[in-house]
Amino acid sequence: VLFQEDNDGKYTYVVTCAHVISDANVTIMVQTHDEQQYKAEIVGYDNRTDIGVLKIEADGLTLAEIGDSDKLAVGDTVYAIGNPGGEILANTVTRGIIAALERSRVSSNNTTRNVNYIQHDAPINSGNSGGPLINRNGQVIGINSSKMSSTYSGEASIEGIGFAIPSNEVANIVDDIMEYGYVTGKPQLGISCQNVNETISKMYNLPIGVYITAVTDDSAADKAGLQSGDIIIKVDDEDITTYEELNAKKNEHKAGEEI
Repeated sequence: VLFQEDNDGKYTYVVTCAHVISDANVTIMVQTHDEQQYKAEIVGYDNRTDIGVLKIEADGLTLAEIGDSDKLAVGDTVYAIGNPGGEILANTVTRGIIAALERSRVSSNNTTRNVNYIQHDAPINSGNSGGPLINRNGQVIGINSSKMSSTYSGEASIEGIGFAIPSNEVANIVDDIMEYGYVTGKPQLGISCQNVNETISKMYNLPIGVYITAVTDDSAADKAGLQSGDIIIKVDDEDITTYEELNAKKNEHKAGEEI
């Protein structure tokens, strides 16, 4: 997504997904709709939210109009634009509706991600990552990041469940990356986790809460002594039963505060 020009108008910033560029060991090229190609420089990326920013030496390009994702409602029509399967299907447009808002992304091992996604059913595939999710006014209201695949459940195939990062969250992240090269000020614990619901609690004789599956080295959680296998049941002396509740309590604090 062509996001904005720099103050001098010499460069254009491009928003994509972190997982598209974070492991790149080759020259990254940005190709516009008219097949012009530009060599790109990685400004920075944030794996926690899956947002990355590139910079190309170009001016006068038509920039995307960014919409207000806080005004979205379930049932709104949306369109996804991307290159499913690669360049041969470049600029493919698909249509769907918003199925849910503020949805935590659940991976194949039931680990939740720290983003409140837009869930939609516009068909997306490999090659759509980093592409825009657009409303009926042509405004970008999300960046497509992932989809739930048929391998998520070992029992039945899953179709039509895609996830996009809301534009309002993208804008805040991109501002930080453009200025500092990384995201500042956001409180982070540094854990991967999954919910212990009532069924799992009874099955394994565990308390209901949030089970830590991994702790990032040198993170706040690591320095506080949290370990894989711990279960978080209270935050600030208030019971929590899900990752969403843990995340909400965490976000009441600023980076550097004790929790």
